[in-house]
Order: sequence, then structure tokens, then C-alpha cells
Amino acid sequence: MLLIIPLVILLVLKLADVWIFAAMSWWWIIGLAVFAFLWFEFFERMLGLDKRKDHAHFEKMKQERQKRSFDKNTGRK
Repeated sequence: MLLIIPLVILLVLKLADVWIFAAMSWWWIIGLAVFAFLWFEFFERMLGLDKRKDHAHFEKMKQERQKRSFDKNTGRK
């Protein structure tokens, strides 16, 4: 996400012809887009960052489900 936000901001500023961004080469935006693509398709998977996020999300869901079940069985709220 940290790559996508600057990419979109640069694209909007370039298209709106704002200040110095109007003279900026399109290669900067294309280069950032290619880097973002490579990061999300290859590097993130190689480093295991995509799985780590998934595991953290499912672990949180599991803990919430266990807490709800415990509260339901003990009569707590």
C-alpha cells in the first residue's frame, strides 16, 4: 500500500500539470508502477510477507471466536 499511494499521487499531479510534476518524465511513474508490480507479485511472496499477514488475520479471527465461545458458555458478556 505504501507503494500504491505515492504512485496514484504522482499520477494525479502529473495529469493535473501541477508545479514541477508537469515537467516530470513519465518514466518515473512507469518505473514506480513496475516496481510496485514486481514487489506485490514476486518479492512479497519470496519474503513470506503475504502469508504472515494472512496468518495474523486468521489468528485474530480464531481468538475472537474462542472468546465469543467462552463468553457464551460461561454466561458472560
